[in-house]
Amino acid sequence: MPKEWTREEILELIRTYQPACVLAAAADLDVFGTLAFRPLSAEAVARSSNCDGRATTVLLDALAALKLLNKQGGLYSVPASVLPILTEQGAGNVLAMVQHQSNCLRRWAQLAWVVKNGRPVERTPSVRGEEGDTASFIGAMQNLSAPMADKLIREIHPLTFRNLLDIGGASGTWTIAFLRACPRAMATVFDLPQVIPMAKRRLTEAGLIDRVSIVAGDFLEDSLPGGFDFVWVSAIIHQNSREQNRTLFGKAFQSLGAGGRIAIRDVLMDSTRTSPVAGALFAVNMLVGTKGGGTFTFEELKEDLETAGFRGVAIVRRDEAMNSILTAKKD
Repeated sequence: MPKEWTREEILELIRTYQPACVLAAAADLDVFGTLAFRPLSAEAVARSSNCDGRATTVLLDALAALKLLNKQGGLYSVPASVLPILTEQGAGNVLAMVQHQSNCLRRWAQLAWVVKNGRPVERTPSVRGEEGDTASFIGAMQNLSAPMADKLIREIHPLTFRNLLDIGGASGTWTIAFLRACPRAMATVFDLPQVIPMAKRRLTEAGLIDRVSIVAGDFLEDSLPGGFDFVWVSAIIHQNSREQNRTLFGKAFQSLGAGGRIAIRDVLMDSTRTSPVAGALFAVNMLVGTKGGGTFTFEELKEDLETAGFRGVAIVRRDEAMNSILTAKKD
């Protein structure tokens, strides 16, 4: 049934960017980290962050108005409920995801130009620089996946693999979860050179580094290592065009032995491409950020996997966001 929109709802919708921009700027400038240990004045925050004093005051007041900061007697502090969520010291914090969404927001703001010319937004570093942006992206994937990885893997049991290839798995999140579920298995993480140190650090912290090989490379340009019975492709295919995915699936097929399986975790669209809503919006994210990426239907993925040689393509988990899972087998 069509939604009946009101004038007020439309105006409310178009203004939703405002608090998002305030939060994004605060995360980029690490305002919450600066205020994590003691209340400070706007002048002190500005000095610590090397920012303009007047502009910092306006930002802090907006954060206080949104209840993301407390303000008392000219001093600002972080509420107890916000502290573990938006500072690096907080267990399970989402600071990296907020910083990543800040980068996305800048690209989304140019959506009309992207639709006009068909080209993604030219990437420019945030105030945190290219290294900071890369770290926030990998950290965002950790923020998103870590809380539910173990549960999701339990849902797709039984697992019988001996040797896992985690393509694009530099956060280490899924390799860690799979190796915990399969104590006798080994794994290889394959990802770009600049993110390999992050994988090593997380795998070491998890006490699993001795069961993992780490290989640097670009899965669209380089060959994948071989000898695996299970390939995991998590939140990768949406970055690619269908042609690029066929290349990737073909390489994954070659890396598997006979009877090996591939599992793909990503958004799965229905045939209308309007549901789930999160998937339709994520396709916009890929439009502004990639040359050919998007979200795909089961029929499209099945065709692309079968073109690469896989058989028995099936949905083993359907989700409204990024956690649908397809599997296929190499006969």
